[in-house]
Amino acid sequence: MSAQTLPQAARTLIQTIALALIFVASDWLAHHLIPGVPAGVLGLALLLAALAAGIVPRRWLAEGARWLLGEMLLFFIPAVIAVMQYPDLVREHGLAILAVIIGSTFCVMASTALAVDLTWRLEARWRKEST
Repeated sequence: MSAQTLPQAARTLIQTIALALIFVASDWLAHHLIPGVPAGVLGLALLLAALAAGIVPRRWLAEGARWLLGEMLLFFIPAVIAVMQYPDLVREHGLAILAVIIGSTFCVMASTALAVDLTWRLEARWRKEST
């Protein structure tokens, strides 16, 4: 490993640990202070607020987030193995499960596209106002 890649790897590791700590903190908050909100949603909301307020600069987490997104497939392996343990359930309700997967994937993709479009328009409007 060259000296040039070591700092980037270290930054990525530190940022990934920071993101994990944010999740652990939001998990604690979700269990002790706000029990009705899932930890992932709470952590995402808190991190988004911190990024929007400038408390946490994007560069502090960008490489770690990029790595986690790049390796996201690894997080789905346990779910696939769990499905493989129940072949009777898949045979009996396979089409319904497939319909839910396709429908929910479409909903996630559509809501993500709308959120990105809205964010893009807001950012463009803010740029116009600041010039």
